[in-house]
Amino acid sequence: MSIVGKSIREQSISEKSISVIVADDQEIARTGLRMILDAQPDIHVVGEAGDGRRAVELARRLRPDVCLFDIRMPHLNGIDATRLLAGPDVGDPLAVVIITTFDLDEYVYEALRAGARGFLLKDAGPALLAQAIRAAAGGDALIAPSITARLLGAFAGAGPAAPPAQPIEALTDREEQILLTVARGRTNSEIAAELHISLSTVKSHIASLMTKLGVRNRVEIAMWAYETNRVKH
Repeated sequence: MSIVGKSIREQSISEKSISVIVADDQEIARTGLRMILDAQPDIHVVGEAGDGRRAVELARRLRPDVCLFDIRMPHLNGIDATRLLAGPDVGDPLAVVIITTFDLDEYVYEALRAGARGFLLKDAGPALLAQAIRAAAGGDALIAPSITARLLGAFAGAGPAAPPAQPIEALTDREEQILLTVARGRTNSEIAAELHISLSTVKSHIASLMTKLGVRNRVEIAMWAYETNRVKH
């Protein structure tokens, strides 16, 4: 059935696939995103919204694995929608990935602060889009050197709203290494190979970093690294 002309379309959630809702005020953009994601064997778009308010309502009702939001939407923008679903005060946050246009949107940094796990440029290819969805669904975040690190550097260069918090406990030398690799966009598998340690050890160090830094995901780990000038941008 065609989705043209529908602002929101729902389908049953498959237990074997990653459920996603897509929110963008441009119908042609939603259609394209749905086609790309539904072509993946393990990803299933379960709903669409043409504005931020409907997106939040849909997300709260369906509880998808991942929400894919544009920043610029009517009624409620992507940043505010993200904050309502994944912000610091949300007890059971949803995974949100922002998709945006770098040259036009100046609020990506704020979106990450609002709780987004990652973001993509709108000219990202299908493979990268699918990778970002899978990462978010797995409790991870896409920190691609060519995209996320570049944007984090650009926005962090303006400086945080307040001085970055100091770790509750000093970082070990190994944690400092892990911190830099996360900020540079390495996946857990890449970090394990680069530092010659096991995948479980990488995950353990990242969990320790989140605890010490008081952050919730690797996007915030990367932001902290930029804010404290550990990564030059």
